[in-house]
Amino acid sequence: MNNAKSWYQKEITEVFQNLNTSENGLQSAEAELRLKKYGLNQLPKKGGDTIWTLLFRQINNPLIFVLLGSGLLAVLMGKVTDGFVVLGVVVVNAAIGFIQEYRSSQEIAALKKMVPEKAVVLRDGHPVTLESAYLVPGDIVLLQSGSKVPADLRIFEARSCRIVESALTGESLPSEKDASTIDNVVSLGDRKNLAFNGTSLAFGTAKGVVVETGQRTELGKIDVMLSETHNPETPLTRSIGHVAKTLTIVILAVAAVLFGVAMLRGYPLVDAVLAAITLAVAAIPEGIPAIITIALAIGVRRMANRKAVIRHLPAVETLGSTTVICSDKTGTITKNEMTVVNIWTLQHDGSFSGTGYDPSGELSFENGKYESLPNDIKSLLTAGVLCNDAHLVKRDNKWTIEGDPTEGALLTSAHKAGLPPEMINKQFTRIDAIPFESEYKFMATLNSSDSEKSIYVKGAPEIILRRCNLGDEETRLVHDQIKRFGLDGKRVLAFARKEAEADKKTVTFSDVEENLQFIGLQVMIDPPREEVKVAINKCHSAGITVKMITGDHQTTATAIGSQLKLISQKGSLRGEDLDHVAESKMNDVASEINIFARVAPEHKLKLVRALQENGEVVAMTGDGVNDAPALKKADIGVAMGITGTDVSKDAADIVLTDDNFATIVSAVEEGRRVYDNLIKSLAFALPTNLGEALILLVAVAFFPIINGVPLLPMSPVQILWINLVATVSLALPLAFESKERNIMNRPPRDPKQPLLSRFVLFRTVMVALLMTVVGVLLFLLVFNRETAAGTIAAVSKAQTMAVTSIVFLQIFYLLNCRSLRESIFQIGFFSNSTLIVGVLLLIVLQLGFVYLPFMNELFGSSPLDLRAWVESFLAGAIVLPLISVEKMIRNYRSRKCRNAD
Repeated sequence: MNNAKSWYQKEITEVFQNLNTSENGLQSAEAELRLKKYGLNQLPKKGGDTIWTLLFRQINNPLIFVLLGSGLLAVLMGKVTDGFVVLGVVVVNAAIGFIQEYRSSQEIAALKKMVPEKAVVLRDGHPVTLESAYLVPGDIVLLQSGSKVPADLRIFEARSCRIVESALTGESLPSEKDASTIDNVVSLGDRKNLAFNGTSLAFGTAKGVVVETGQRTELGKIDVMLSETHNPETPLTRSIGHVAKTLTIVILAVAAVLFGVAMLRGYPLVDAVLAAITLAVAAIPEGIPAIITIALAIGVRRMANRKAVIRHLPAVETLGSTTVICSDKTGTITKNEMTVVNIWTLQHDGSFSGTGYDPSGELSFENGKYESLPNDIKSLLTAGVLCNDAHLVKRDNKWTIEGDPTEGALLTSAHKAGLPPEMINKQFTRIDAIPFESEYKFMATLNSSDSEKSIYVKGAPEIILRRCNLGDEETRLVHDQIKRFGLDGKRVLAFARKEAEADKKTVTFSDVEENLQFIGLQVMIDPPREEVKVAINKCHSAGITVKMITGDHQTTATAIGSQLKLISQKGSLRGEDLDHVAESKMNDVASEINIFARVAPEHKLKLVRALQENGEVVAMTGDGVNDAPALKKADIGVAMGITGTDVSKDAADIVLTDDNFATIVSAVEEGRRVYDNLIKSLAFALPTNLGEALILLVAVAFFPIINGVPLLPMSPVQILWINLVATVSLALPLAFESKERNIMNRPPRDPKQPLLSRFVLFRTVMVALLMTVVGVLLFLLVFNRETAAGTIAAVSKAQTMAVTSIVFLQIFYLLNCRSLRESIFQIGFFSNSTLIVGVLLLIVLQLGFVYLPFMNELFGSSPLDLRAWVESFLAGAIVLPLISVEKMIRNYRSRKCRNAD
């Protein structure tokens, strides 16, 4: 087969010769041979992850393996209750993760849905309807309005043919197609004589010869890129993985040391192993996976309320680390609505103070009062309505456009100026028309009003002007104005009219060849959304770079980029320019330039990779099939929910239900809040694990062995009670904390920054040491005081008080973790109602732990009197002033450093 990129450069006779076919198509026998040679015209089917793969992924973590081993070992050594409680923890955590991941990737399935099932093909010289899978190179396909293109076609006959290619090329408007040969090398969106697999005809008819099928089509190439592109690890999953490996090594080492110490001290083998298991259970933060999952799920719900639907949980946090947002233009930064923004005639330039017409689009007329419009403006708007096949329709109190977006913009401009299209069409009845054809680039209508007839013409300015009876100076003036509008990235349509004879019934090409009266220009653009400017400024304040990567033309992209202050000193680049950038320079180009136009799918993927190699955390937006590989490769793929294809949505991490760039910025803000609250949860939960491990180390190293039974301040199941019930019920409310002040006025978090920062480590050690002192001293105090009641009863009460004091310590420490810098008095005691609910719930659960018989049986706890409660409460309250002083010192040092700078 020839290179697909060369088909548009070949004369159609050469294409037929290369493919050994003709306008009459293939014979059935030849088609059968080619089907065996080239295979079916479909994308290969690939399976997703199996249920067993997903299940294994949930336990494929070194910390989970330690817990599994500990639980099984405990069961084998006769500690059945302890063992099954540990194993139960693993099952619960795995179930939560499995439920979240139970959707296999659907990118390929969605791509297959884009290919039509049937196609009209010439076989044996006659049109037949075939399954598109059986198309082969050389087949002749017949297309009409509404048809989906079943393969890559070289068009050899077209009439008013416009194809919607936005999903593949990013071009916002339907692409005009014709059969003419293109000599130069052009980008995908400029190959006007090709129709691409998966696109669809908006207007007209066409005939084309199949040049590529299956994975050799442009859609197939995207399928290959998508298959070869893997989702990157998020900063959070990387950090958690690193922490898990480090903790596993440390825990196993310390457990081994503890086992050795226990054996040296004369522990029975079973008790020495149980002590090591208990330490592992104490040190492993079993509740952290649940805390992270639920905290992210809360972020998902909050983002959904802000019109951002999260498909993959870690994406919530990754948003907060985003350093670069690569955004599509059409529908994301802009409104995806062609809008007339300038009206120009030889008498007026579009700014009409006091006339009632505001070219910004505001309607300032009431009840159709348009008499104040100048006659030339009225004539221009009228021409835009008459030379038009679109319709304005009001549904549910909302105006919508039926037909071509450009023609819809002309109707809207007249409507906003107080010229209702239905009134104009009623006043000027259409008699005949020359429909728009891409070959001659104009449309003409013959209209009658009060026995007078006129011909109205609209089209490309260069076509209309050479048919008008303008003088040289006037022509120069119009051309200068068109050039100025073009430099601003605007689309210009010219309008003209001509009087017709009273008995004229048809309009012909000869009628519009010359002597047209120039009326004026209507100039339109897909304007930026109003809220986008604010959102982009917010990004800049937050240290986030915004880049526009679009399939639209360079002038249009540059104009929009300039309006939004996105463009850098390096200007803008086209996709074909990127093809000539050396590999060694690609990272610099991706970093220094913010506007990329006329890009192909491989260019988007290349830019994302280059930015990631520069250390950036990249959020990429898109709505088309062409965006899918880049969406999948980006750290955060953001698909459009309204205009987005199934392929782009399935490849993305986030789907915007309003297709609005401002929503991405809101999601980034929410992502930062989620990360802050995760750090608060870690700073709260980790000291408990380290404190429990230290308590066990002290006990094994120094506590006596009584009647052959080692004395321990807490049993394994009591430790799990603290780790899961107490820690989780208190840590989860932290996920509901409000965002920190000035959250969007600080730079993005460095993705290389460890999850366990110096602050988290320092706070963990400090609180863990305090917890160790409180737990050990209170246990010894109560045990020695209660020995007279019997060793078993004394151990039970002492352990119960040790657990209760640590629970109280957690409650008081929680109050200080609500903000990592501000005091509880600054943020308010009652500003987080969920936290109050969590504290009350824990107190109720702890009462059950202390007083319910079945809980006493399961956990080895015993009832406490009022004195015991008071002692436990006071022991736990020690943490409150300690952390308050630590915050004061840290804030003082921070202010001192800022003042020194």
